Amino acid sequence: MTHKKTTGRFWFLLAINVFLAIGLFTSQTNQAAGLWAVGLMVAMMLLGVSVGIALSLASVAGLFHVSSTAAVVNVLSSAPFSASSKWSMSVLPMFILMGFLLTQAGLTQRLYRATYIWFGWLPGGLAIGTTAAGAGLSAVSGSTIGMTYTLGRAGIPEMLKVGYDRRVAVGSILTGGLAGQLIPPSIILVVYAGVVSVPVGPQLLAGVVPGLAISAMFALLFLALGLVFPKLMGRGKDAPTAQRDISWRERFTSILGLWGLPLIMLVLFGGLFTGYFTPTEAGAAAAFMSVLLTMYYTRRSQPVHQIAKALVQTARATAAIFLILIGAEMLTRMLAVTGIAGTVTDFIVELGLPRFGFLVALIIFYIFLGMFFDTMSMILLTVPLLMPALDFYDVNLIWFGVFIVILGEIGMITPPVGVLAYITYNLTKDREINQGVKITLNDVFMAILWFLPFAVLFLIILIFWPDLATWLPSISSAT
Repeated sequence: MTHKKTTGRFWFLLAINVFLAIGLFTSQTNQAAGLWAVGLMVAMMLLGVSVGIALSLASVAGLFHVSSTAAVVNVLSSAPFSASSKWSMSVLPMFILMGFLLTQAGLTQRLYRATYIWFGWLPGGLAIGTTAAGAGLSAVSGSTIGMTYTLGRAGIPEMLKVGYDRRVAVGSILTGGLAGQLIPPSIILVVYAGVVSVPVGPQLLAGVVPGLAISAMFALLFLALGLVFPKLMGRGKDAPTAQRDISWRERFTSILGLWGLPLIMLVLFGGLFTGYFTPTEAGAAAAFMSVLLTMYYTRRSQPVHQIAKALVQTARATAAIFLILIGAEMLTRMLAVTGIAGTVTDFIVELGLPRFGFLVALIIFYIFLGMFFDTMSMILLTVPLLMPALDFYDVNLIWFGVFIVILGEIGMITPPVGVLAYITYNLTKDREINQGVKITLNDVFMAILWFLPFAVLFLIILIFWPDLATWLPSISSAT
């Protein structure tokens, strides 16, 4: 039955792709061709075509229909170099390598263990520790999916063992990853900076305060829940109290085991904030230090092999991201030729929305879009279309980068198609993780609905207090 459903879905989506392709090549105006091309792009992604290829094929098809063959040849010959030769993009391999190396070194597991030891004694302490670990892992790994997987494997069984409500346990894992693409190194913020042509350094710094703030907000929320509803946090009358046996020596030992992480952050943030390093130089220095740390932490388990494995993973991930960037460059040119960006802007302006109304409408739109696409796909699909409207409403592009990344991260957990919801659900099927507690997909969705309003509230706060995102970059530029 499952195979038949999968096959039926494939043929249905293939038929939609064919329909959209026919619509594109029979369209009578440039704007219509642009809309058909964007629709074809989305349909190809839903069919399972990689993002970079979907962006490239649909863009080339749109250009071919509205322009000449020579224009298509020009785009194919110039777009790859134009997209991949931007100096601001040179930081990407450094950040990717840093994340893979520190994961290979086992630093992620050490970090979670330390937060568990330090915060577990509080009401809601394990959920608070999970949130703190998520913020810490943001500074190690640029992958929200990888971070959620790591947090889930380590955190869910520990919370269930001490009697946490299953929805709180799952919810803390999902919200723990919200800072994942805000705190540097953030691959998506780098990509966004390249798309809108803003400096990479200030854009990376813009994510630091909001990333820490959203993590602090959820930590305080879990503390409040632990005080008001102790049963949800395993603090009923008969709940175990495993944290009482942890000594201060063990706490400080756990911190000492993380000595490499603040060293890397000092190089990365210190270099960026003072302007001593360019973003690429800061990334290269942090990656080099990650190599040394990996050699130290894995000195008894083939360090050269671990580094070689991280290098291969980095090459694969970097190639995939640059293919996406090339597709995004082609999309931008297609939108310019067809005039669709101006059409979208005219439509938005004619709605007569105030600035706040426009941004709230974007929250609703992106949460819906995030049900189907990852954050990077959403940025590449929509930001080129929105650029004129953002200019009309005088939206700070560095601030908007933080705003849209948070929206993308929220979208990745939102039912019914949020990818992180299903990753977490699949984790809970493992008996070592669920500890014999039955966790259904409905429990996962309910956990999201419990905590989603607080994430949206943070976005509203960010609209009214944009300095949360712009303050640190402005201080850096002043120095």
